[in-house]
Amino acid sequence: MNAPSPSSTPVADAPEPDGAAERTTGYQQRLNQLRAAVLGANDGIVSTAAVVVGVAGATAAVGPILTAGLAATVGGAVSMALGEYVSVSSQSDAEHSAIATAKKELADDEDGAFEELVKRWEGHGLSSDTARSVATEMHRRDPLAARLEIDGEVDPDDVPSPWHAAIASFLAFLAGAILPMAAILLPPAGVRIPITYAATLVALALTGWIAAKVGGANPVRAAVRVVVGGALALTVTFVIGMLLGNAGVAT
Repeated sequence: MNAPSPSSTPVADAPEPDGAAERTTGYQQRLNQLRAAVLGANDGIVSTAAVVVGVAGATAAVGPILTAGLAATVGGAVSMALGEYVSVSSQSDAEHSAIATAKKELADDEDGAFEELVKRWEGHGLSSDTARSVATEMHRRDPLAARLEIDGEVDPDDVPSPWHAAIASFLAFLAGAILPMAAILLPPAGVRIPITYAATLVALALTGWIAAKVGGANPVRAAVRVVVGGALALTVTFVIGMLLGNAGVAT
């Protein structure tokens, strides 16, 4: 490439390229994975708890509660994993396509790619000399990453794995589902529903708090919101189960 040499403007004084921290550390992807894990556990808690409490409202027999709880746990975990796999696969395919396109553009016209990068930084308000200095440094360090900076800040070394995302979601859901399953099955029949209510709402408050802290939101507001939603879900399913049990539908 016949890119001009850097100007006398010190590159250290120029702004960092957008997304540079994410490309060098993968921090944003790890943050997203943590958030997805917390939300997956939250889904496992509330959906499984709602099912077992609903069945427990209809019958005190352990067999139907265990069967419904296991079905909800396995079905929910598989559904979460499949959804995450499809979602991340679409993102991964798009990023691989962008990388392949950037490689072809560099092979076809590397000088033109360099000039586009210069124009990008000029469009951000840098002087022509500073923009050329920043672009030269980026090209010298990694031409492909510099090209992808133009095309959408894709990191060629940090493309998400659909399998990792699917497995993480599956395990997170299972981990969340363990609590309501234990809370409904281990205590005596007379106290299993209130214990499940209490354990579920405490766990939801914790996951809501963590999710908010990870996302930079208000943790108290998030915890209250998720607890209220969880309590509503448990109450509705319990009432429906109780009505069906009283009507003789569940035995």
